[in-house]
Amino acid sequence: MQLFYNPNISENDDIINFEKDESRHIIKVLRKSVGDVLHITNGNGWLFTSELISTESKHCTAKIIEKKSHQKRSYNLHLAVAPTKMNDRFEWFLEKATEIGASTITPLLCDHSERKVIKQERFEKILQSAMKQSLQFYMPKLKPLTPFKDFVKQSFNGQKFIAHCEETDKKSLKYQLKPNTDITILVGPEGDFSVKEIEEALENKFIPVTLANTRLRTETAAIVACQSVAYTNE
Repeated sequence: MQLFYNPNISENDDIINFEKDESRHIIKVLRKSVGDVLHITNGNGWLFTSELISTESKHCTAKIIEKKSHQKRSYNLHLAVAPTKMNDRFEWFLEKATEIGASTITPLLCDHSERKVIKQERFEKILQSAMKQSLQFYMPKLKPLTPFKDFVKQSFNGQKFIAHCEETDKKSLKYQLKPNTDITILVGPEGDFSVKEIEEALENKFIPVTLANTRLRTETAAIVACQSVAYTNE
């Protein structure tokens, strides 16, 4: 199955109108014609099976012939991760976290952050592509770049963890996770969280954890955390 994405469709719609770029892709690249079936999600759990009824390259239209709502996972995983200096490494993380099952992703601005600006629109497109490729019907929410001190003061449901490299008393994440529970995990930049940030997180009831016996890159650590949560909920 090839999956398309259109965030503007609701379960009350009967007709889907594709914008210029997507229409061109459907007609010119995929060479679809009237009567062909397309599968489309709005990223909010719905799968729409539709039939092409108009194939203009700048504006094609499909009629919805079946609607199906897919149940959400029994948990929400919120990953708050400092963007890496090399942008492609963070983009790789976004792709893989979407495939594995992150619900929300917040780029963190930390004391040791080497990247202080992100390309929100480009990151959104990576999430869309990964969702379609992995045949999922919920797209992760991408939050704006958020200062660490502002993030940890927010209210979160479920368990809260901070993964850092300081030689302090830490628990192994995989032994702390509870199934069917919302999880928030903080992962720091290449230079790790500062001592002050770790203290702030602990003051706000984040549990310090370790992810592996070796030191991991930021993007690797975030994926290990993501997979640990997914494994716990299998």
